[in-house]
Amino acid sequence: MELDGLSITLIALGILAVLVLFAGAKVVPQGYNYTVERFGRYIRTLKPGLSLIIPFIDGIGRKMNMMEQVLEIPHQEVITRDNATVTANGVNFYQILDAAAAAYEVAHLEHAVLNLTMTNIRTVMGSMDLDQLLSNRDEINQRLLKVVDTAVSPWGLKITRIEIKDIDPPKDLVESMGRQMKAEREKRALILEAEGKRQAAILQAEGQKQSQVLEAEGRREAAFRDAEARERSAEAEAKATEVVSNAIASGNVQAINYFVANNYIKALEGLAKSPNQKVLMLPVEAASVIGAIGGIAEIAKETFGGDGKPAPRPTSGRPPSTT
Repeated sequence: MELDGLSITLIALGILAVLVLFAGAKVVPQGYNYTVERFGRYIRTLKPGLSLIIPFIDGIGRKMNMMEQVLEIPHQEVITRDNATVTANGVNFYQILDAAAAAYEVAHLEHAVLNLTMTNIRTVMGSMDLDQLLSNRDEINQRLLKVVDTAVSPWGLKITRIEIKDIDPPKDLVESMGRQMKAEREKRALILEAEGKRQAAILQAEGQKQSQVLEAEGRREAAFRDAEARERSAEAEAKATEVVSNAIASGNVQAINYFVANNYIKALEGLAKSPNQKVLMLPVEAASVIGAIGGIAEIAKETFGGDGKPAPRPTSGRPPSTT
């Protein structure tokens, strides 16, 4: 079957329409944005999914990765404020928020971010002493993040994190720091040892003081008890003397004889119990002692009577004779 000119023209137009349709359909993958340029000028941004552009007039300009990306910061030398030279490296995490600004506001975006980060690392770390540099990494990271994020915001970027990975001082400086750390630890050990000895001495002194206080309290209590006992003994002696005195005052000769004989026997007993006394020399005859004992027995008889009952008190004022 032969085709006439009209049929061939229609078929050609159909094929052309299909080609135009395919040329105008653009599929943008997830995580990317495409910029559209018309005659070299940016006009719009294509989001992920299927989009249509005018074929042969509009074209895809830049394919921008919108996911968070990691940029390695290479080692570089940094001179600190106290003139110590260290080597540092790190990582930079950034994300494109505006595809058009990232595509057309800066050339060589990754290179620009890298150099900006390295420059600010030297600036921030160079304003700190070595000791601060080694012990305040969080502060360094926060300062770098704030400065670099502000600098790249016109480019449509967001710096999410900057981390310093390694800070390497020179070998001789590391050895010097090791000696310093050792000396500092020995110093702290000596201080702790001295503090322990001081605390032990204080506790020992406190213990001795408490012991002396308790001992003094014990002596005071014992003295108080002894004084109280002597006071009670004196009271009893005074009471006994008062009773005897009353008996003597009333003319009771038996009380006088009992009082003299009792003290006489006590004196002999004291002499006999003396530890240095081996031989007892009595300045009196034995008959006198027996007579004193007999006097005591006589007193008992006169007091209680021959049948064990108390004898009646004499009516006259003169005591009866014991001779």
